[in-house]
Amino acid sequence: MKIHDLKPPPGSKKARRRVGRGIAGKGGKTAGRGMKGQHARGTVPVGFEGGQMPLARRLPKRGFRNHSKVSYQVVSLDRLERFAAGTVVDEETLRRERIVRRRGPIKLLADGEIAKALTIKVAAVSAKAREKIVAAGGTVEVEGS
Repeated sequence: MKIHDLKPPPGSKKARRRVGRGIAGKGGKTAGRGMKGQHARGTVPVGFEGGQMPLARRLPKRGFRNHSKVSYQVVSLDRLERFAAGTVVDEETLRRERIVRRRGPIKLLADGEIAKALTIKVAAVSAKAREKIVAAGGTVEVEGS
């Protein structure tokens, strides 16, 4: 077999439809656009919503803040290494140690290692971080669930 003998399987290559080629062809004259009107003439602007106020004009222009989105403060496991074994680590403790600064829910991520048994109370924790804490002999309590 040579390269010039290669052919695609029958039926896999289909010719594209050539529209707008006179009144005789299947896709001719109006070329599937109907008779008259806005859509037949191709005059619909991008973003036009049929007279309804377009989305681009409905949204606020000077910044948009999704108030329903939960924004966590993230804390890595290696930041908790400074606490003594058996300490209860919660939002108040983390704020006192200046690990977190602003108010709001805290999420614990698995960056780094932990070798001490700590009791940790946060709003959310990643699965990998939970595994590492339990392996070190500590416990995790997720608040607000």
